[in-house]
Amino acid sequence: MIGIVNYGSGNIQAIANIYNRQNIPFEVIENPNDLNKADKLILPGVGAFDATMSQLETSGLKAALDDEVLVKRKPVMGVCVGMQILAESSEEGNLPGLGWIKGKVKKFDISKLNEKPYLPHMGWNTVESTVDHPLFHQLDHELGFYFVHSYYFEPSQDSDILGTSHYGEIFASAVFHDHIFGMQFHPEKSHSNGVQLLSNFAKL
Repeated sequence: MIGIVNYGSGNIQAIANIYNRQNIPFEVIENPNDLNKADKLILPGVGAFDATMSQLETSGLKAALDDEVLVKRKPVMGVCVGMQILAESSEEGNLPGLGWIKGKVKKFDISKLNEKPYLPHMGWNTVESTVDHPLFHQLDHELGFYFVHSYYFEPSQDSDILGTSHYGEIFASAVFHDHIFGMQFHPEKSHSNGVQLLSNFAKL
């Protein structure tokens, strides 16, 4: 069963609708004690880094997630800010991240955005996979994925990069370390590619 973790960061229903149409069992989880029901976890997200980390801490979800992911080693996928909080820190805020994948979150350098000198990076962009991973199987990489963000995750190790995109500079648009995954784009807004990716995650 997929556990979609609700910590007030949005896009819950869109992901739930996709799994519902695919007849893939899921549950939206708010109570830390209910995380043990899930075989896999999704951290959705729209919002600010510090606000998200603060909500996880005060709700008791952070400690429970650490146990489920680091001790029980359940697969987890973070989306957008849900990916960024996998990092150790962010230029957007002052609070530490979950630190499940070594690295930091940085803001795009506007001086490098020659053709599109604005933020956020919003709209469709391609993702070039750097690793042959089941999560990216059967995807149309020319179709791409939908992005809305001004910050990106820079992993400490290149081996933790699952996919890259270009917006003024090449950045990691997908990361992974063992059973921990992060997608900077929004699969729930990415039409057939997003549906396939969420289905692939359920099958891991």
